[in-house]
Parts: sequence; structure tokens; C-alpha cells
Amino acid sequence: MGVVLPRGQLLERVRADRAAGCSIAFANGCFDLLHVGHVRYLQAAAREADRLVVAINGDRSVADLKGSGRPILSAADRAEIVSAIRGVHYVTIFDEPNVTPLLLALEPDVHCKGTDYTVDTVPERDTVISYGGRIAIVGDSKDHSTGDLVSRIRQ
Repeated sequence: MGVVLPRGQLLERVRADRAAGCSIAFANGCFDLLHVGHVRYLQAAAREADRLVVAINGDRSVADLKGSGRPILSAADRAEIVSAIRGVHYVTIFDEPNVTPLLLALEPDVHCKGTDYTVDTVPERDTVISYGGRIAIVGDSKDHSTGDLVSRIRQ
């Protein structure tokens, strides 16, 4: 089972893992109402390196991205749930509008994005390339969404 850490402790753990020869993968998202697409994405990301760091959007960020009534679950709850997924080592919550500051602090070996992106359309592509990282497109096709799940529940 993974562990939820504030940024400072996460940086310390990643430094120690690197010193021990471990490679680091990074994935991010809102993860509001976890569904099979999330699990497949995270498990595929975990196969890209020895350790997987997952960054979860803070509550205000999710509301800005997804609209009224979101998130459904608090950031703390979402982080705890994600930390229980096999292959996830570390989870942190970020409140910035994007993950660029966290990527620059961690410099993961591989930045994993879902199949709704291509290597060329990843928003953080230039950041990852700037420090010598690589991008991996992982998970299954985007046939799942929390928005669709919420709509089905409401029906």
C-alpha cells in the first residue's frame, strides 16, 4: 500500500529511492470517484518505473476544472483511496493550477499520461524534456469518466 505525503516528505523519499537506484514514474489527475479507467491508468503507470508517485488535484483545482458540485470526494479521501491501489508508492496533493512545479521539483524519469493524450500533446511535455525525462502514454482507451458515472448514478 502506498503512503500519502506532503511535498517535502515526498521529495525526501524520492531522493532516497533514487540513491538506492530506483527509477521514478509520475502520474496525476483528479481521481474523483475512482473507476476502472483510473485503476488501469495507474497500474500501467506503475509498470514504467520502480516507484510510482501520484499527484492528486486539490479540491479547489477540481472545482475549477470540473465545475459545480465537484469534487465529490475530498482531496484527502481521494488520496487515501489512490494510495491503496497496487503499484502506487506515494501520493501527494497539489494545489497549483498544473503539475509543472511538482515535476520540476521531482524530475521523475517518466511522466505518465492517459490515452486521451499523445506524446506531442501532453501539456507538460516541454518541462519533462527540459530535465531529460520521458513521456509515456499509458492505460486503456478513455471509455470511462467520472462525469459519465455521476450521470448514471443520477438517473
